Amino acid sequence: MVEVHLWSGLRALTGGLEVVEVEATDTGEMLHALVRAYPQLQAPIDAGVSVTINGRVIASGLTEPIPDGAEVYLMQRIRGG
Repeated sequence: MVEVHLWSGLRALTGGLEVVEVEATDTGEMLHALVRAYPQLQAPIDAGVSVTINGRVIASGLTEPIPDGAEVYLMQRIRGG
Protein backbone atom coordinates (compact mmCIF):
# COMPACT_ATOMS: atom_id res chain seq x y z
CA MET A 1 0.00 0.00 0.00
CA VAL A 2 1.31 3.45 -0.93
CA GLU A 3 0.34 6.57 1.01
CA VAL A 4 0.11 9.50 -1.41
CA HIS A 5 0.14 13.03 -0.02
CA LEU A 6 -1.87 15.39 -2.22
CA TRP A 7 -1.17 19.05 -2.93
CA SER A 8 -3.98 21.31 -1.80
CA GLY A 9 -5.43 21.76 -5.31
CA LEU A 10 -6.24 18.04 -5.52
CA ARG A 11 -7.81 17.60 -2.12
CA ALA A 12 -11.21 18.88 -3.21
CA LEU A 13 -11.30 16.02 -5.74
CA THR A 14 -10.82 13.40 -3.01
CA GLY A 15 -13.41 14.68 -0.57
CA GLY A 16 -10.87 16.83 1.24
CA LEU A 17 -8.40 14.04 1.96
CA GLU A 18 -4.78 15.11 2.33
CA VAL A 19 -3.44 11.55 2.17
CA VAL A 20 -4.90 8.63 0.22
CA GLU A 21 -3.76 5.01 -0.01
CA VAL A 22 -3.54 2.92 -3.17
CA GLU A 23 -1.97 -0.39 -4.19
CA ALA A 24 0.99 0.24 -6.47
CA THR A 25 4.62 -0.74 -7.01
CA ASP A 26 5.63 2.03 -9.41
CA THR A 27 4.58 5.55 -10.38
CA GLY A 28 2.45 4.46 -13.33
CA GLU A 29 0.48 1.98 -11.25
CA MET A 30 0.06 4.63 -8.59
CA LEU A 31 -1.42 7.18 -11.01
CA HIS A 32 -3.77 4.57 -12.51
CA ALA A 33 -4.87 3.44 -9.04
CA LEU A 34 -5.52 7.04 -8.00
CA VAL A 35 -7.78 7.57 -11.01
CA ARG A 36 -9.62 4.29 -10.36
CA ALA A 37 -10.25 5.30 -6.74
CA TYR A 38 -10.91 8.99 -7.49
CA PRO A 39 -12.02 9.42 -11.15
CA GLN A 40 -12.10 13.21 -10.68
CA LEU A 41 -8.26 13.13 -10.58
CA GLN A 42 -8.08 12.09 -14.26
CA ALA A 43 -8.10 15.64 -15.69
CA PRO A 44 -5.38 17.08 -13.42
CA ILE A 45 -3.20 13.99 -13.87
CA ASP A 46 -3.64 14.20 -17.65
CA ALA A 47 -2.73 17.90 -17.51
CA GLY A 48 0.50 17.01 -15.75
CA VAL A 49 1.59 16.44 -12.18
CA SER A 50 4.90 15.91 -10.42
CA VAL A 51 5.58 12.92 -8.21
CA THR A 52 8.17 12.97 -5.48
CA ILE A 53 9.44 9.88 -3.74
CA ASN A 54 11.41 10.43 -0.56
CA GLY A 55 12.02 14.05 -1.52
CA ARG A 56 13.26 13.34 -5.06
CA VAL A 57 11.27 14.61 -8.05
CA ILE A 58 10.72 11.68 -10.40
CA ALA A 59 11.50 12.57 -13.99
CA SER A 60 11.98 9.07 -15.38
CA GLY A 61 8.39 8.48 -16.39
CA LEU A 62 5.91 5.93 -15.16
CA THR A 63 8.21 3.05 -14.25
CA GLU A 64 9.96 4.43 -11.16
CA PRO A 65 9.65 1.86 -8.37
CA ILE A 66 8.06 2.99 -5.11
CA PRO A 67 9.90 1.42 -2.17
CA ASP A 68 7.95 0.15 0.84
CA GLY A 69 7.36 2.93 3.32
CA ALA A 70 8.31 5.67 0.85
CA GLU A 71 7.12 9.23 1.36
CA VAL A 72 5.18 10.03 -1.82
CA TYR A 73 3.76 13.41 -2.86
CA LEU A 74 1.59 14.25 -5.85
CA MET A 75 1.69 17.94 -6.68
CA GLN A 76 1.39 20.54 -9.36
CA ARG A 77 3.92 19.94 -12.12
CA ILE A 78 7.33 21.37 -11.33
CA ARG A 79 8.85 22.90 -14.44
CA GLY A 80 12.44 23.81 -15.00
CA GLY A 81 13.40 27.11 -16.49
